Amino acid sequence: MNTSKTLNMTMLCDFYELTMGNGYFKAGYKDRITHFDLFFRSVPDNGGYAIAAGLEQVVEYIQDLHFEPEDIAYLRGRKMFDEGFLSYLEHFKFTGDIYAVPEGTPVFPQEPILTVRAPAIEAQLLETFLLLTINHQSLIATKANRIVRAAKGRTVLEFGSRRAQGSGGAIDGARAAFIGGCKGTACTISDQLYGVPAGGTMAHAWVQTFESQYEAFKTYCEVYPENAVLLVDTYNTLKSGIPDAIRAFNEVLRPRGITHCGIRLDSGDMAYLTQTARQMLDEAGWPDCKITVSNSLDEFIIQDLLLQGAQIDSFGVGERLITARSEPVFGGVYKLVGYEDENGKVIPKIKLSENIAKITTPQFKRVYRLYDNEHGKAIGDWLCVRDEDVESNKNPDGSLTIFDPDATWKKKTITDFHVRELQEPIFLQGELVYQLPKLEEIQRYCQEQMDTLWEEVKRFDNPHNYYVDLSKKLWEVKYQLLTENK
Repeated sequence: MNTSKTLNMTMLCDFYELTMGNGYFKAGYKDRITHFDLFFRSVPDNGGYAIAAGLEQVVEYIQDLHFEPEDIAYLRGRKMFDEGFLSYLEHFKFTGDIYAVPEGTPVFPQEPILTVRAPAIEAQLLETFLLLTINHQSLIATKANRIVRAAKGRTVLEFGSRRAQGSGGAIDGARAAFIGGCKGTACTISDQLYGVPAGGTMAHAWVQTFESQYEAFKTYCEVYPENAVLLVDTYNTLKSGIPDAIRAFNEVLRPRGITHCGIRLDSGDMAYLTQTARQMLDEAGWPDCKITVSNSLDEFIIQDLLLQGAQIDSFGVGERLITARSEPVFGGVYKLVGYEDENGKVIPKIKLSENIAKITTPQFKRVYRLYDNEHGKAIGDWLCVRDEDVESNKNPDGSLTIFDPDATWKKKTITDFHVRELQEPIFLQGELVYQLPKLEEIQRYCQEQMDTLWEEVKRFDNPHNYYVDLSKKLWEVKYQLLTENK
């Protein structure tokens, strides 16, 4: 490997994107405008919702799309590519349009998270990076949100860097976890790059390095009196760990008038140990001492611990968050849904399969979220052809009839509702037109949007099915293509 070469992310693509690009070029399709949707087919962990994330990294990638001379030399060396195509790549720049839902938006299967309208070669070359970025960060943001919800208002910190799948998994994973609701991370570089608050306490090595556990605790309190959180399970949690911590607090912090401190547990029966620890700390006069636990936690373990009466103030969640260990693949796909003829008319395209979930919804589309006016809760999402909208589809009485995309006979009429279009323009004619929000704004927006979902949709077991339905016009387009291509 040439370690001196700076990585050009444009080359982070499946090789077939380049061979197809070369084929489009030679077939005269270089300038054919195509439409691709990025969507997913099922929610991880059999959940009721997912959280969209990764758009900021997509924007940065699009803005830097280019081929270096050494990239062209490499491709020429493969002896597969037309010289005209290589010349085209030398001056490559994204010139198309991208529409996407904002990061932090709850999203559901079969609806476009991101839509690309661009010349065929440009649209095809985006596939790998868009998928790996949206898939990864949406997966981690979704898992983090589930864990945060299980904690019921208690602080959740992302502690998984050392167990992540590579440096990118750790760095961008911490960002996604923050979007999902985590308050901070152990990953320093994620704080430096993105502003995800980084923090930490100590390892067992700190305690083992000193002549005694008490000396280790006392020294740490002296060095960090305003942030003294002591790891108490290196030896024996109840017999020496907590007593030595209390002694250090009494001798170092109390004379300084400091009452806020903490202990951390990384092993053992967390329900029993935290209950006993809470009693010991309270009896010693440290009611404000917080208890943090870590060690292979997830939403189900946290939920069970709290049901068992565990006395926990915050959770440090590592490998099962940063790897989404219970289901580590998001499953987003990038599919052609149409192209434009020489007059700019969209020719819808469909992909068929014996697996119904793999049948795509054709056409250049809009995505609306419908809200119940009485409760302000989301009723469902509604897809329509790009040249129509909700108002033009309303019945004379102001109601809206929506069609189930998987059942030709099933439809529903809703009343007393308002709508919001989910996708926003990100790039138009290759130019960025979207103002990227700050990370704290994305996290806050995510929580606000989660509050619009019914609790039945958010439950961990057997969540209510959230509906993603079609306009009559879009349903007819899909049905016609299904019929024609039997």
